[in-house]
Amino acid sequence: MDDVFDQRRRGLEAEFFKKQNDTLLEKLRATFDKEVTREGLEQATGIASKDVLDRLVALNVSGQTLAAFALYPLVEVAWADGQVDEKERAAILQAAAENGVAPGSTAHALLERLLVEGPDENRRAVWFAYARELNGRLSPDERRVVRGELLRRARAVAEASGGFLGLGRKTSANEQRVLDALGDAFPD
Repeated sequence: MDDVFDQRRRGLEAEFFKKQNDTLLEKLRATFDKEVTREGLEQATGIASKDVLDRLVALNVSGQTLAAFALYPLVEVAWADGQVDEKERAAILQAAAENGVAPGSTAHALLERLLVEGPDENRRAVWFAYARELNGRLSPDERRVVRGELLRRARAVAEASGGFLGLGRKTSANEQRVLDALGDAFPD
């Protein structure tokens, strides 16, 4: 069963990154295809639960998959209104830095590229397919933790430039739709 999941994971990775150039893809593989430890996952995802981290390590959530899984939803939220403003961009780069994605790294370069290009249907479909695969292997408690961390980061991006003079709604209707879809990817 794990071989099937691993094959599916690799297929999803290839599909997600097919628009990227071969050099960037090879750098990502070299950077991320190392054995991931619980500590490395904690730094990369911000998830603090040792049980969930152990489960993610056991499920081989690592490499390019981890980078795509952790960062792509933030790009979706930032682009929900059709463009990324400087505050949203700064919030995403701050979240990336807090989770071990250093400026100058290959993962950072990929994130910068995604911020410029924006989301597309293919990447979106692949991310949600991967989320379904992972979702099916997590316990309800683990799904709640993963969903909570994902939504916390995504909401910070959505609220980065929301409201007028700090008043009013912090997220737009489009951003809320993306947040709802991300939350639905990990149901109770």
